[in-house]
Amino acid sequence: MMSKKILIIFWVAALAATFYSCRNAEGMAAGKTGEQIPILSWDEDNPGNFPAARYQEMREAGITHNFVRGIRSITELLTDLDAAQETGIKKFVWCPELVTDTEETVKRLMHHPALAGYHLSDEPHSSKFQELGALVRKIQAIDSTHACYINILSRDLPASMWGTGTYQEYVQAFIKEVPLPFLSFDQYPIRVNDNGIRWVSEYWHTTLEVFSDEAKKAGKPFWAFALTASHYAYPVPTLNDLRLQVYTNLAYGAQGIQYFNWMAVNTEFKSPPIEHDGSKTVVYDIVKEMNREIKHLSKVFLHASVVSVRHTGDVIPDNTQRLEKLPDAIKSFATEGEGAIVSVLERGNDSFLVIVNRDINANLTVKIETAARVQRILKDGSATAAGSGMQTWEVTPGDVLIYSWK
Repeated sequence: MMSKKILIIFWVAALAATFYSCRNAEGMAAGKTGEQIPILSWDEDNPGNFPAARYQEMREAGITHNFVRGIRSITELLTDLDAAQETGIKKFVWCPELVTDTEETVKRLMHHPALAGYHLSDEPHSSKFQELGALVRKIQAIDSTHACYINILSRDLPASMWGTGTYQEYVQAFIKEVPLPFLSFDQYPIRVNDNGIRWVSEYWHTTLEVFSDEAKKAGKPFWAFALTASHYAYPVPTLNDLRLQVYTNLAYGAQGIQYFNWMAVNTEFKSPPIEHDGSKTVVYDIVKEMNREIKHLSKVFLHASVVSVRHTGDVIPDNTQRLEKLPDAIKSFATEGEGAIVSVLERGNDSFLVIVNRDINANLTVKIETAARVQRILKDGSATAAGSGMQTWEVTPGDVLIYSWK
């Protein structure tokens, strides 16, 4: 599910020290989007192959990459790649021949202009890691330019699905045994109860704490998900829902955003961006707005490193740390409400303070005083003076405040 010549060189050079095997692959995949965070749409099936018009809809909504799990043959896959190429969408691909005839299949795919990389598995048990690692090495020996991609489990699932004692051990074992250029996990934290009240999974921040920390130790970027289709206890997403997921992921250092699911393939998925009959839903416009914000704010998050992630509030999520100290550029800071995620990021000579309202149901009041050199980054990516003296802001559910200084 993932992200011209100068752009590729820039990406590789900027991250070469952190990428070991396949380091050029992520640069090639993400670099094609320019200086923008890659945004991927995931599809469970491809009903008769998407025509180019379907990919044009993705492009117009701000999608840069796509993955379809239900491809049934390399012939079908090549047709799909041709359609994606017409609109500039890059594809992570899967077909059965990647396993049954790996060498010949990779050679047929590796020069296609729409290829971003190879998707090899989704949410594998740890018993599959050794086998997947061998397949990754086999593919990368043939094509070292395009990334291999595997999405793994979250803490939100039973331990029996990991096959390890702890979730941290599951992530560590995957990193050790499967040599990928970037990591990925999916978790959909927003649920709705019988009274229609939204609530957030208690394990979400635990997953992010582990994933962000282990990715940083391994010197690898990671990609994360937001839910764009209702099913089971997951509600039809609102803009607030997407913001909470996307900005929390970015505050923890995510370098790619992925959406599940893009198009309905059966009655299980309700109100995804595209319905089974091809019509657009209200979620399409919500995703389009979210992607516009991601694109404008890539100047903050893309290539940024996490200095710290802390939390405020009377009660903070399990396995997180309470905010006790902020950079000197922030003279005073307090929140009123359930609490905030407070992330400090660095990107080159720029430092950023990212404040995300952790509550999906109510506003967060932020009171902040900054040094004169501090600027506030707006949703369109522009910067304005933060203002003198104490400033008070009402942050809607899941939304973000961003400050910057040299």
